[in-house]
Amino acid sequence: MSVEHGVSIAAISYGLAAIAFALLALTSRGRDGPPGVPGLAVPAAASFLWASVLAFQALLRAGHELAVLAELGRNLVWVWFLWRNLRALRVKGDSAKSERGDPLSFLGLGLSALAILAFASQVFTLLFPFDKLAYWVEAVYPALFAVAGMVLVEQFYRNSNEQERWGVKHLCLALGGIFVFDFYLYSEAMLFAAISQDGWVARGAVNALLVPLLWISLRRRANTDMKLAISHRMAFHSAALMGAGLYLMLMAGAGYYIRFAGGEWGAIFQTVFLFGAALVLLLAVFSSTVRAKLRVYLAKHFFRYRYDYREEWLRFTSMLTEGEPDAQVYDRSMQAMARLVDSPAATLWLVQENGAYRRVAHWNFGELDGQLPAEHPFSAFLARSQSVLNLKDCKEQPELLAEANIPAWLLACEKAWLVIPLLWHDRLSGFVVLATSMSQPGMDWEINDLLKTAARQAAAHLAQAQAAEALTVARQFESFNRASAFVVHDIKNLVAQLSLLLANAEKHKHKPAFQEDMLATIESSVARMNRMLLKLSDEPEVSDKSTVDLTGLLAEVMQSKSAFSLKPQLRVEADGMRVKAEREKLVRVVGHLVQNAIEATPYTGNVGVTLARADDWAVLTVEDSGSGMDAAFIRERLFRPFASTKGTGMGIGAYECKEYVQELNGSIQVASQPGRGTLFTIRLPLISESTTP
Repeated sequence: MSVEHGVSIAAISYGLAAIAFALLALTSRGRDGPPGVPGLAVPAAASFLWASVLAFQALLRAGHELAVLAELGRNLVWVWFLWRNLRALRVKGDSAKSERGDPLSFLGLGLSALAILAFASQVFTLLFPFDKLAYWVEAVYPALFAVAGMVLVEQFYRNSNEQERWGVKHLCLALGGIFVFDFYLYSEAMLFAAISQDGWVARGAVNALLVPLLWISLRRRANTDMKLAISHRMAFHSAALMGAGLYLMLMAGAGYYIRFAGGEWGAIFQTVFLFGAALVLLLAVFSSTVRAKLRVYLAKHFFRYRYDYREEWLRFTSMLTEGEPDAQVYDRSMQAMARLVDSPAATLWLVQENGAYRRVAHWNFGELDGQLPAEHPFSAFLARSQSVLNLKDCKEQPELLAEANIPAWLLACEKAWLVIPLLWHDRLSGFVVLATSMSQPGMDWEINDLLKTAARQAAAHLAQAQAAEALTVARQFESFNRASAFVVHDIKNLVAQLSLLLANAEKHKHKPAFQEDMLATIESSVARMNRMLLKLSDEPEVSDKSTVDLTGLLAEVMQSKSAFSLKPQLRVEADGMRVKAEREKLVRVVGHLVQNAIEATPYTGNVGVTLARADDWAVLTVEDSGSGMDAAFIRERLFRPFASTKGTGMGIGAYECKEYVQELNGSIQVASQPGRGTLFTIRLPLISESTTP
């Protein structure tokens, strides 16, 4: 066809598409789609602008650069529409799925990167015309967007359930047709380095023919229960991206003008200007104040509520619980509350044991410090009001505090803005002071309610952390008390042994044999007491198991009991047996059983210790003919701490014996009858001869 004829048909073709998309945009106003995504009004309006620009381009034969930008914008809006629909379906199908690590999130990042790259390339071609880059902008990038659109359409239909497919199948057919035609058109352009004139002219009419399918889908989806809303975060990022794009376009136009108006120095002036403009944009992007003010502006003018509560609560709880349980819990609580209102600094006060409130942590707020006494009326006012206190309002209207006055150190701080009480079971456990917000939002009921709710959650989190810390301290004391109980028990045995030695000294002190036994007993007692003192040291005792010869160990035990009038008898049936154990603990276990046997047996009775072998086990028995124990005591009380049949006993020894024997993978058994004596049998695993040093 001739050029003039093709131009007129192209204007009509894209004009029809503009009319069709305009009608679709008007009829889709106020009709929502799935949750978290925009309706058809936005992409329909974008398509109307795109078709209008191309119709005027065909009619006026000018504005090629604007047509390319319109093409990019229309592709971005449709791809974004599909991606948000697909995101809504994924979230609905798996509400517990995290947005982080979701493949769809990575796809969104990839599409965003493609959009930025295409836009930057277009701006660059306006400033520095380059044929190869223009080829990418006008053929390659549109083809890539067409591929992305086809993939998203397929995934959107695949992830819809049977009920939803009734409403979306016409939408998928229409968008699939649009992207398939675009892919055919631009892939051919990539092959032949030129766009088909016939395909370009027919493209507008093809889009117009597909609009009725979109309208049918709109009518069907309006009858479903799916609702649609754009999130605060998406609005923020979209507005920021759009603002950055407009800024770059304006700066590019200004740079283009500077280049041609600057004469010989035009290129240099343009480079410096564009570098400065990019620097200003980067400063704005990374400025917390600019971001905070943009969020507040969008919330005030485009949303019913200031906050996206689902997103804010997820971020708040995530910040409270991230990291180790006891690591910087105070800092995380302060920062989580400060970020809700874009505050750059915070300070935390918690109640102490004496009832006073003391600063325990601060974040960028080191200059604010002070202590609030327990009887101060300000703390009572916070507990009674249970609401967020705006210090600036209180300074202007002192009657808000009734008879409670603000502490002087808090009143003197100009940066202090809000005081947030931390309530735990209706008691004031502390409070947080926030610095003036970077976005400077007005204090209203929404901020007040959000901070009150967040303070409740933070107070519970802090109470849990304090309870965990108190439990750790209690366990340390419990461990210390347990070690002390064992030490006291051993000291009792040593005192009994030394008392008996002292009682016999008056009668046998002139005998050399008794003197030797006395010195050996005293030396052994001193050594044992020194070892017991180590149990009460700051550092816990480190387990140091070694190879222990049982024959030598029993000889040591017999020697320590030689001061008693009733001397136990040792019989070794198998010599050379060795076990892996801590020698001192095993001496204490066997010594306790032998001493209990001696104390429970009259002077005319017998106490015998036997060492034998049964396969790979050492069998050690302690038998006496003493008073014995009944079955109920053995079953219910013998191996429990603080249970004893002796009036002066502590009930610790038997418990320690069982615990340590089981720690060595051994066993302990008891056979006893009242009035006939008791038999303790200990079985310990032997060290094989191949591993014996």
